[in-house]
Amino acid sequence: MSDDYFNEGRTANIAFWGLGQMLKGAGLAAAFVVSIGLVMWAIYGVGLLLPDEQPLAPAGHDLA
Repeated sequence: MSDDYFNEGRTANIAFWGLGQMLKGAGLAAAFVVSIGLVMWAIYGVGLLLPDEQPLAPAGHDLA
């Protein structure tokens, strides 16, 4: 049996480091996307609580 079974070479070390960095970036991106979704959900929830009123401008007039 070889005693070097758990010793990884330089190439494997760099590959595992790169994989770790990519997974860290993917986790940060997922957290960012989830946070954007939570903010949008909160805005939608506040919008549901607002009263349903008529527009302030009279009918037939452009606001532009």
